[in-house]
Amino acid sequence: MQIEGIIFDWAGTTVDYGCFAPVQVFIGIFEEIGIPVTMEEVRAPMGQLKRDHIQSLLQMPRIGAAFQTIFGRSYTEADIDELHDRFEPRLLAILSQFGKPNPHVIETVEQLRHQGLKIGATTGYTSTMLSIVANAAKDYGYEPDHWVTPDQVMDKGRPYPYMIYENMKQLGLRHHAQVIKVGDTTSDMQEANSAGVWAIGIVKGSSMLGLTEVEVQQLSAEEERQMIAAVSKQYMEAGAHAVIEDLSQLPAMIDHINNRLLNKELPYGYPHQ
Repeated sequence: MQIEGIIFDWAGTTVDYGCFAPVQVFIGIFEEIGIPVTMEEVRAPMGQLKRDHIQSLLQMPRIGAAFQTIFGRSYTEADIDELHDRFEPRLLAILSQFGKPNPHVIETVEQLRHQGLKIGATTGYTSTMLSIVANAAKDYGYEPDHWVTPDQVMDKGRPYPYMIYENMKQLGLRHHAQVIKVGDTTSDMQEANSAGVWAIGIVKGSSMLGLTEVEVQQLSAEEERQMIAAVSKQYMEAGAHAVIEDLSQLPAMIDHINNRLLNKELPYGYPHQ
């Protein structure tokens, strides 16, 4: 038994270094209703379907209390819908600017394909949103064999396993233990665990790190070491089997997992290694 397929996340993993496109829109729509939100708050639910992301923000005690103070009541489903109605067109207007592949993506995917692996993708974006991102990424040379969005699986996005299952079906992947999910959020790790596939977190370029490429390059060696350790800890606590700094380390990690499979290890249970 060997790995047959890799399922990548999009923003923060393969494109949009630091996952900034949705972050800036979330901050903007909450500012408009008088509730400033922090970068940390916005990034906490990252990876979820965007309507679910808005609901998760409103469920945070500080934000929920601020909403209560401003509007004199708790938020309702209509409020979530209204915020999402603001969010979607603004994100759609900028997404074409965020399709550039992250470092090592194109060459790593080429190497994996040369080894016979299938390439899938899941996301927190809707089909309309991802179509824009995917077309932009294709212009740069990155195109997975298949991608699935939450609205293609009855809005059962992360942490549900169905986007991974649909990728497996379309790509002809036979067994969950032969599939790796690579992502940049805790919800990616939860999605992988729900599907019973291998979960790998990526540090550089991730929403979890939340830095631009220039900011990462400006870190001192000690600052970089501390940040990598902190992000890795969060991934492992969320159910990651392994963490890589960037995609150049993925082929070696696949070899490591293949060796674990030879020893009849399967991708569930703890502790992870």
